[in-house]
Amino acid sequence: MNAKDAMPAPRPLTLERIFASPDLAGAQPRGVKLSPDGTLVTLLRNRADDRERYDLWAIDTTTGAERMLVDSLKLGSGAELSEAEKMQRERARIGGTRGIVSYDWAADGKHILVPIDGDLFLADLSGGVVRLTNSPQGALNATVSPKGTFLSSVRDGNVFVTRIADRTEKQLTSDASETLSWGVAEFVAQEEMDRFTGHWWSPDDSRIAVARVDESGVGIVNRAAIGAEGTKIFAQRYPAAGTPNAVVDLYVMNPDGSGRVKVDLGPERDIYLARVNWAKDGRTLYVQRESRDQKRLDLLAVDPATGASRIVLTETAKTWINLSNNFRPLNDGSFLWWSERGGQGQLYRVKNGKWTELTKGEGEVADVVGLDEARGLVYFTSNAQNPLEQQVFSAPIDRYAAPRQLTGSGYWNAAVMDGRATRLIVSRSNSEQPMQVYLADTEGKRLRWLSENALDARHPYAPYLQAHARTQFGTIKAVDGTPLHYKLLMPKGAAGTRHPVFMIHYGGPGAGRQVTNQWGGAIQQYLVQQGWVVFAIDNRGTPDRGKAFEDALYRAMGTVEVEDQVAGVNWLKAQEFVDPARIATYGWSYGGYLTIKLLEKAPGLFAAGVSGAPVTKWELYDTHYTERYLGDPKAKNSAYPAANALADVEKIADPLLLIHGMADDNVVLEHSTAFMSAMQAKARPFEVMLYPGQTHRFAGEGTNVHSWRTIEQFLERTGVAPGKTDGR
Repeated sequence: MNAKDAMPAPRPLTLERIFASPDLAGAQPRGVKLSPDGTLVTLLRNRADDRERYDLWAIDTTTGAERMLVDSLKLGSGAELSEAEKMQRERARIGGTRGIVSYDWAADGKHILVPIDGDLFLADLSGGVVRLTNSPQGALNATVSPKGTFLSSVRDGNVFVTRIADRTEKQLTSDASETLSWGVAEFVAQEEMDRFTGHWWSPDDSRIAVARVDESGVGIVNRAAIGAEGTKIFAQRYPAAGTPNAVVDLYVMNPDGSGRVKVDLGPERDIYLARVNWAKDGRTLYVQRESRDQKRLDLLAVDPATGASRIVLTETAKTWINLSNNFRPLNDGSFLWWSERGGQGQLYRVKNGKWTELTKGEGEVADVVGLDEARGLVYFTSNAQNPLEQQVFSAPIDRYAAPRQLTGSGYWNAAVMDGRATRLIVSRSNSEQPMQVYLADTEGKRLRWLSENALDARHPYAPYLQAHARTQFGTIKAVDGTPLHYKLLMPKGAAGTRHPVFMIHYGGPGAGRQVTNQWGGAIQQYLVQQGWVVFAIDNRGTPDRGKAFEDALYRAMGTVEVEDQVAGVNWLKAQEFVDPARIATYGWSYGGYLTIKLLEKAPGLFAAGVSGAPVTKWELYDTHYTERYLGDPKAKNSAYPAANALADVEKIADPLLLIHGMADDNVVLEHSTAFMSAMQAKARPFEVMLYPGQTHRFAGEGTNVHSWRTIEQFLERTGVAPGKTDGR
């Protein structure tokens, strides 16, 4: 009898098991890369006995042989991370992750730079590891230069460069202070712009571009990290909407810090440094400069020897411009560019001011994953085949031709390639299969599983597979006729009986889609097993459906997304398997905000609401996100009063549970305290649970079990939870 035949006895899911190790989704590798010579796939793999701790592994692409390259427990000191690194991990949504969270291959394919617990190590392929730093300050944004000559990092706000051959170190900058730093991305760049570094090497290692960030004008939020063993107060520089941003300059210098020149970013100082890329030959530095109102994006070509710049192209929008990471310089001086100028995010080739459309259609191009100039092909991900799925495609880079789909339908796929685009590493999942990873050729043919993660008897989810509820997808229409996608999970045997509904939403622009054909996690399955119908709908304003669909929320937060969620509820109430008197709604972050707006605008529609870490007053949230959608709070006819969640609290008549981490550095606790005060002033009852020491993403088994148990008990007290009345 093989492992697939000997399935273990079924067991019911519990909250304790969901947040324990090993992860019920099975192996969850991160940071998958191909070695420079293509002989190895490297990845970060979490431990079976500690789902939050990652080690560095290697897989031979020919034989499939696996081995651990770096054991994080053997090298890690366990030292507390610097506050700067903790914040960076929060921005990358890996707060609470331990061990190795990033690494970088050297160009020789024989060495790997591995940061652990704030120090830097250089590992070789035989298992040898050399410590490069032993500093209490902690190294940030460590990277190996493209040719492998140097490694760079930031300590205490200054940039350090080490020549790998002889381990000699040079400090490039020296004037960092509490409000001045070099080589790192400022808060909004990390949190909202998907830019996580502040220094960039030229392709030949001859120069390095370095951002200088001056936060002296940025307002301070006194964030209290209240924990069980005391309280630490952090004076966090937080640029709230309508207030000054950090002033960011860009310099180019030699690897030893000499020859420094300042890049001309234009006369306007109140701008965003959105992206920085080098040309293939290193003779041009490309900079994307975004206006404060985010309605203009300029691509600058910079002479790295002098810092002189010129505008290559300009994008403008009546609402806002979405940034992308899809700029790719080509050998002939042209480049690939991603634009929504036609209504959807598509790829173009720009040469001497002429735009050539490379992709088109209803779908959105998400990410360029590889570029093969020799064969004239670009590889990218897109939802063109199905709006609920993402596939990998290839297309020519000199003209439009129908893209070739390289991955199988029925999955949400992501991919990475090596620098020469010779092979694909595909990560995929769907609602019935947790993430799998495989190596493929450039035609999409699978060469080898890297993590098959098969749902057989050995899989952690095996005891719960028999009770797994399949996800159903469908569409309903918004009030204006726009089709809206939903997903639905139902308890087994639900037909002909009525069940309460646990409605999950996010609803905001830019991220957080709920309705995609991806593995949804065990929490939703747990809720179904308890007797809940689980439902989610993606309202107008969410991404990946074209710019017009997303633009519906421009200066209109708290309106169309509320209408569309209500349309979903009205559809639910007409279904024979739903108890219309017992529909609860739950959301986190923007979803927490939406919970409050739903209860304010549709009192009595829901039996209860759960609001986690909500934005309640948009003037308290950061500049880049908030002003993108709502504009300047000081502008005439400001959109902020109507968008905020404080003015109408007296309309809340349904039971409400408010949850917030007391050390949240993204949606700071002041959002919830302002809401609490407003509710108390209007004598409106509500329940609250605060979590000392927790940030925007809760970490720890006990804390996560407690938060979900709190939600369960709240819904039981309010009479919404599944019980004896089901089916009557």
